[in-house]
Amino acid sequence: MGWLSMQRGHMGGHATPKAYLDAQFTYDRKYDDGSTYAMRVLESACVGNRVWYAATRVERSGQEPYVIALVCLVRWTPNAKDGFLFAYKDMEESMGPCEAECPERILRRLTPTTNRHALDWRERCRARLRLRSRKIEDGMRIRLAAPLTFTDGFVGSDFIVVKKGASLSFRPVEGHGRYGIRNFRTLAYEVVPQLKVHRTVFAPPA
Repeated sequence: MGWLSMQRGHMGGHATPKAYLDAQFTYDRKYDDGSTYAMRVLESACVGNRVWYAATRVERSGQEPYVIALVCLVRWTPNAKDGFLFAYKDMEESMGPCEAECPERILRRLTPTTNRHALDWRERCRARLRLRSRKIEDGMRIRLAAPLTFTDGFVGSDFIVVKKGASLSFRPVEGHGRYGIRNFRTLAYEVVPQLKVHRTVFAPPA
């Protein structure tokens, strides 16, 4: 399916992409032969107003209900000059979306599947969550798997972490200044052990 774009008047009174998509994918249908099909959004998140992830319960007549992940790419431009402030493109996990930042609380609600594309997508999401959960401490020395080039021309892979609260910056091991590294928590890196020299304490004279 391609992108579906709309103006605010077509959002059914919903103020945000998340609210609209939660409602859009919650519905009941009854067919002429008496069969039914329903979807229920159980849990959702619109990460950065860029990607909507949802655990969605599917109910078909004559079948056991099951829960799958839906993924929607989102374009949200409230100040769009042409009035088309919202657009989305939907897909199921069985389509193997490239986007794989689904929150753990949504992944936990999905029922088991044998679909290889869905399994691969779920594992990519969990791998990203494992990367983001790594402990990062002030003063830690890290080595990126691939050097980064910064806007001032500096190229480096070895940095000392400077952590103040939730804020992270990085001081080059060989160089000056501090740098921000976008999406650092999802990058591949290793922690470089540092030799710590302890102060020598002499015993007082007898």
